[in-house]
Amino acid sequence: MVGNSNRVDTFETIKIQPEIPMFQSPFEIHKVRLPPQRTTLQKLRLRLSEIFFPDDPFHGFKNQTWIIKFLLALQYLFPIFQWGPQYNLKLLRSDIVSGLTIASLAIPQGISYAKLANLPPIIGLYSSFVPALIYSILGSSKHLAVGPVSIASLVMGSMLSESVSYNQDPILYLKLAFTSTLFAGLFQASLGVLRLGFVIDFLSKATLVGFMAGAAIIVSLQQLKGLLGILHFTNKMQIVPVLASVFKQRDEWSWQTILLGISFLAFLLTTRHISMKKPKLFWISAAAPLTSVILSTILVFSMRHKIHKIAIIGELPKGINPPSSNMLFFNGPYLALAIKTGLVSGILSLTEGIAVGRTFASLRNYQVDGNKEMMAIGLMNIAGPCCSCYVTTGSFSRSAVNYNAGAQTAVSNIIMASAVLVTLLFLMPLFYYTPNVILAAIIITAVIGLIDFQVAYKLWKVDKLDFLACLCSFFGVLFISVPIGLGIAVAISVFKILLHVSRPNTLVLGNIPGTPIFHNLNQYKDALRIPSFIILAVESPIYFANATYLQERILRWVREEEEYVKANNGSMLKCVILDMTAVTDIDTNGIDTLCELRRRLEQKSLQLVLANPVGSVMEKLHESNILESFGMKGLYLSVGEAVADISSSWKAQP
Repeated sequence: MVGNSNRVDTFETIKIQPEIPMFQSPFEIHKVRLPPQRTTLQKLRLRLSEIFFPDDPFHGFKNQTWIIKFLLALQYLFPIFQWGPQYNLKLLRSDIVSGLTIASLAIPQGISYAKLANLPPIIGLYSSFVPALIYSILGSSKHLAVGPVSIASLVMGSMLSESVSYNQDPILYLKLAFTSTLFAGLFQASLGVLRLGFVIDFLSKATLVGFMAGAAIIVSLQQLKGLLGILHFTNKMQIVPVLASVFKQRDEWSWQTILLGISFLAFLLTTRHISMKKPKLFWISAAAPLTSVILSTILVFSMRHKIHKIAIIGELPKGINPPSSNMLFFNGPYLALAIKTGLVSGILSLTEGIAVGRTFASLRNYQVDGNKEMMAIGLMNIAGPCCSCYVTTGSFSRSAVNYNAGAQTAVSNIIMASAVLVTLLFLMPLFYYTPNVILAAIIITAVIGLIDFQVAYKLWKVDKLDFLACLCSFFGVLFISVPIGLGIAVAISVFKILLHVSRPNTLVLGNIPGTPIFHNLNQYKDALRIPSFIILAVESPIYFANATYLQERILRWVREEEEYVKANNGSMLKCVILDMTAVTDIDTNGIDTLCELRRRLEQKSLQLVLANPVGSVMEKLHESNILESFGMKGLYLSVGEAVADISSSWKAQP
């Protein structure tokens, strides 16, 4: 139980201060004051402001003319107007280099990730074109490169394939994919407009590390279909069915496909390793996927009459994104599936996009507005389904390449989109002989980076509960399913919050010799107990979720203290001081608990004293009229003043 660890294990280790710590005489007792009086409406306004506008986005609008306010609003909604006027040729040169560099990665990844979502490869290229243009206008990150990503593609593919097969009903599957993307965008944009970004914070880093690692392994195992040349493969996403399908279809293994796949996989992993060891050589791993596509396509084309067992992409249609708004549906038996898939993939893609944007912003010392990013990513995914795009967000691998290539603004996304446009208009026939095995190798190389052993080890060292959450989400993805694994991750995160809320930390404080400072006895071994006092601290708000626990825990501390005093013939316990410095709030349950605690202690002839309640707590205690029952000696500004004043009153008694 939380709080038990703060108890000193043996009485022999306890040190007791022989004398009461006193201030310079005569010491002054300060009165605990109420905060400035505010109306209920003012309190509500302040509280809502702290919840939804912690960054005070309207600060710059104060004392401005209407024209300036209009321009500031335009810059806030469309960040391109903020940096656009200062854009110059030097920035353009850097953005062209970085844009072309990420295009060399985005084109093969777009094709590969569309296959991962069980969609036609061309959809991946469509999704690398329009969303990038939208983000360049609305996004606040200078380095985020947007497009399809592996995890969102995997989740969408796995959830939709459980009910509909693309091979059996491709039109319905496309409708579901586009409709799911629309709901993902609506959800993301709504979070941004309503400033509810804290919702995605319920996915803790620990659970995401486990989820990403599990999903990366599932994605890699699914690519064995292409790596081994298997034609008939399971649609299930759990590790056991996937491995069973691999070995069950041994007669379909193609040695030509295996040889080609392993060769290029080794090439891709080697280039990735080189770029990780020497970041200045980032361009090697960035160019490796497109190089692999070109070389493998040339190889298969030149040997097309001798090699027949290597599956190829085949014909891809030329031209820009065709309209697809007619494929969206808002009724029917599959609507619930589309909504559920959209919400899950939307949460994951939003979490990844914002995390990636903030990561690279911190490296260049600028700020990414989370709510703007939610609106930008949301509008990308609202517009995308109307032009044959599926769910997109900021990609870590492409953003890392974009950052290392020297991107200065979001124009790099426009350059990338332009390169994709050229590819869509003129270069699609060149992908006809591209082998599927290369796409599998590209996906495996990309998702391997999602398995972070160092972070998992750090979780084990720092917080065992975080590590347990990481393991649960990891095994949930591997052995149950990707959506349920995500659900387990969220459930564990919420459980952890509830655990900390309902079982807050309580401490026994002692005096640091020669000072009026009181601190945790376990943390400071030289801290001394005060005779006849037990000083306790609560490190959380006191409200309905933990009030009963805190009452029981405090009474237990008192009982153990009395047992110690009795066993060691110490000074009889007379006073319990509750340090409320870390109690940020209290509700009616908490107030009732304090009243009940005071009554229970009085039955033991013990005095309950409150020290340093914060403004909001003091205000509620005053409004509830319970302070009168505590009396003149029941409320102090600090623990030190409480100890000094109460002990002096004891000495004054005959």
